[in-house]
Order: sequence, then C-alpha cells, then structure tokens
Amino acid sequence: MKLLLVLIISLLPQASMAQTYPTHPIRLIVPFPPGGSNDIVGRMVATQLGERLGQAVVVDNRGGAGGTIGTDIAAKAAPDGYTLLLVSVAHAFNPAMYKKLPYDPEKSFAPIGMVGAGPVALMVNPAVPVHSVKELIELAKAKPGQLNYATAGIGSFQHLASELFKLQTGVDMVHVPYKGGGPAMMDTIAGQAQINMASLIQVIPHAKSGKLRLLATSGTKRSALFPDVPTVAETVPGYDATNWWGLIAPAGTPQPVIAKLSSELEALLRSDETRKRVESEGADVIRMTPAEFGRFISEEMQKWAKVVKQAGIQAE
Repeated sequence: MKLLLVLIISLLPQASMAQTYPTHPIRLIVPFPPGGSNDIVGRMVATQLGERLGQAVVVDNRGGAGGTIGTDIAAKAAPDGYTLLLVSVAHAFNPAMYKKLPYDPEKSFAPIGMVGAGPVALMVNPAVPVHSVKELIELAKAKPGQLNYATAGIGSFQHLASELFKLQTGVDMVHVPYKGGGPAMMDTIAGQAQINMASLIQVIPHAKSGKLRLLATSGTKRSALFPDVPTVAETVPGYDATNWWGLIAPAGTPQPVIAKLSSELEALLRSDETRKRVESEGADVIRMTPAEFGRFISEEMQKWAKVVKQAGIQAE
C-alpha cells in the first residue's frame, strides 16, 4: 500500500505538468542552415504546432557538421519539453560517418513522431545532353570521371543519394561538395556543376521554370507534382533514397509531455491544410507513434550504414 502511495505521489508532478504544458515558448532546433528542406519543414511544423499548443514554437537554426552540432545542443538541453529537435534522414546516417559523436542518436533522445517524407530529384543542367536516367547512365559510362555532381557537402543526404546511384549503376562521376544545398543548386543552374540530387522540396521552382532538367525522382512511386516524371527505380530497380523529417526531444522528457506533443502532432498532420501544404512541397505526410518512429530510425540507421561503408564515405 505504501509503495502504491509513493508511486502515485511521484507521478503527480508529471501529470500536472502535462495538463499545464506549455507555459512559455518552445525552442525547435533545426540542425541545418536556413533555406533547406529541413528549415522549410521545421518552420511549417513550428507555426502549426505553436497554434495548437497556444505557445510560440521558435525555430533555432544551428547548422554545421552535417547536423551534428545542433543535434548535440538538443541532446544536452534540459529534458523539460521546451527544447525539441527537427530530425531528418541525416540523423540516421551520421553515426556511420562520424567516428565519435558527442551523443547517442537513439539513447540521447525520446521520439515524438514523424512528419513526412519526400524524394530527391535527379536533375541536370540543361546543357547536359541527356533527357532520361538511361541516357545519363550511358553518358557517364562513355565518359568515366568526366561528369560531376554537386551536393550540399561530404556526408550530406545529396551525397549519399548520389553514391547509392553510383553503386547501383556502376558509373564513375566526380563529387563536387559545397557548403550547403543552396550554393550547390545555384552552381548547377549556372552550369559550373552538371548533376544534382537534391530534395524535391527544394527544386520545384527550378524544375518548373526549366532552369534545371528533371530526369527522375527517387521514391518508390512517382511524385504527384510531376506525374509524367519517372522514378529512378523504373530504370534502376530497387533504388530508393527518401528524405524524411520528424520530431524528437532530449531523453528524460516526461512521458506525459511526449504523449501530448505526439497527440498534437498527429492532429495537425491529419488536417487537410497540412496535407496540402506538405504535398505542395513535393512530400507526403506520414504519421507514426513515438514507438513506431523510434523503430523506423533504427531501421534507417542500419540501411544507410551499409551505403556509407560500401562507398567509403568519411565525414570531414
């Protein structure tokens, strides 16, 4: 009886916190610079989640080292529900690329839920004489080491998606890393770089304007925004490189707070407004419980660790 009473008393503060939470603004760390897909998704979620919670959710961009700097800041933040982290596929492959991370990608965090996922777009500068994935592969094999591809940097999702393409097609192309997706995109448009695999969410205006030629998308199905554009997998069976985004919190965040955040995230993802907004950016809403999202992260870590090892990628 005494043990039960002690347990009830110990749970009262958490239950009370969940009822009143949040009482002041929440910080959402986006571990990448402004302007990229993570920032776009993070700001959309921050605005809508803040409206549902009745407190501002403030985006805090902490870019650098492939997202590990901002992630480490979140890992060491107070586990009180007032610091959240927007994670993407980079969270899953960084453990394989960095010899020693200052945090554990699983144990240092508590999953809240997934937000959505979107493909990368395989694009070329219009001066490159190819109009399909098949033609690109043929050209790359005819001119080994003469084509180059731009990415947001060594170890970026663009880099891994491109390396996966190289591994599965056997082509030899030169990697040109930039300090961010924006500069890589601009140089591809300018013709300084020839090929680019960036998140579709970033390249929609450039593809529609004709500044870049969109050859294919990387998901398992065609994009609703570009139904006439094939997937890479239609030419390269089994190819799948999908970026995804989700929310996590520092480990030790009270379970009632995690449950409340998960519930509110689920509700906003069910809204037609959110679905249309996400789809307009070339992505799909995907809802997961905290447990499901935790398992998903583990599976993604295993998948991308194999790519990193096979390609011999090591973060700088």
